[in-house]
Amino acid sequence: MNKKNVPMVSLLRSFPSGSRPRNEVRASGRNIKLEIEYDGTAYCGWQEVTSHKHKSIQETIEKALHKILQEKIRLIASGRTDAGVHALAQVANFKTHSQIGLAKLQKALNGNLPSDLAINKAEEADTGFHSRFQAKAKLYRYTILNRGWHSALLRNSVYFYPYPLDIRVMQKEARCLLGRHDFRAFCAAGSGAKSTFRQVKNISIHKRYYPLSAIRYPLVTIDIEADGFLYNMARNIVGTLLEIGRGKLPGGSLKKILLAKNRRLAGATAPASGLCLLKVKYK
Repeated sequence: MNKKNVPMVSLLRSFPSGSRPRNEVRASGRNIKLEIEYDGTAYCGWQEVTSHKHKSIQETIEKALHKILQEKIRLIASGRTDAGVHALAQVANFKTHSQIGLAKLQKALNGNLPSDLAINKAEEADTGFHSRFQAKAKLYRYTILNRGWHSALLRNSVYFYPYPLDIRVMQKEARCLLGRHDFRAFCAAGSGAKSTFRQVKNISIHKRYYPLSAIRYPLVTIDIEADGFLYNMARNIVGTLLEIGRGKLPGGSLKKILLAKNRRLAGATAPASGLCLLKVKYK
């Protein structure tokens, strides 16, 4: 992959008993925890997709680790992000027998990774730490460029939406999502999840201005924190909120859609480019 300028991502600062998931750590040795920042534009997502022409983020980092450590490494993430989705602080861990220093490892990784991937932290974790199973909550931000023309610089990290939005109506509607609910209406087909219940801990919608030189970009951000996310859940919620904010769906629609548990009633899936994983919480 050719190195290129990184878009603006960094600026938007259980399995059944007895089963063994593919990514489960089996090796003994040190357990290293990484905090990873990436622009997902050029990738098929976190995990490899055989039908996709682009590499996965997991594969790219594992190859760099193999080169540095001379071991076959299996990297476990807090969760899979889809093609085009970004991360400011994805968390992953791996086991190694190497005694390499953490600072040296971080420097070596960043020296062997393309410019759209960066290791922000490398830490020693408890042997039993599992980045996926021990995650308590995840915080995603969806960013919308809300003006009449697109941005050349922000094109990979925002969703260009040229229609006027009523932010107050969107904020009011979003409150019904707080708490534990069945989010089947916002789950894409092919999820495979055993339960469609999730707890949304916080959802906030704000209008912001991102300044760059003399230009102030009008952005709308939708932050969603939950104990877990179904397949395309965040993007489907955003797509529905946009239709409400634009006036295509009347007030009270979001609650009705949630209770109906019918995906066909919800809005279209918002594009991946606007979504960024901001934080994974373990406490």
